[in-house]
Amino acid sequence: MQNITSTDGLKDAIQLLEVEQGFKGQLLKEELLLAYESLRPVNILRSTLKEISSSPYLIDNISGTAMGLLSGFLSKKIFVGTSGNLIRKLIGSFLQFGVTNVVAKNSDVIKSIGQALIQHFFRKKK
Repeated sequence: MQNITSTDGLKDAIQLLEVEQGFKGQLLKEELLLAYESLRPVNILRSTLKEISSSPYLIDNISGTAMGLLSGFLSKKIFVGTSGNLIRKLIGSFLQFGVTNVVAKNSDVIKSIGQALIQHFFRKKK
């Protein structure tokens, strides 16, 4: 910055700095408003759901886990049924845990086998 030797030069420099300060203050307000909007719970939830829906690995992982939980639950219901036997319920719980783990860990293989079976049974005959 150059040295100011006159009062007119000083007034001009002060006026220039005030304009610059006003401009920077407006930019700061806009950035603060953007930060406030991005930190609102609704916007955080919206961006999180958008990230989840755009991640194919996460969707596959969730669907595999859900498939495992459902198959484990169904296997326990089929094995135990309406029985009141404590030993049968205990074995059903172990069966549910085992089936859930096996299906969740091998969900890709199970999905590909299921797709192959569906294609085999529903293909058009020539």
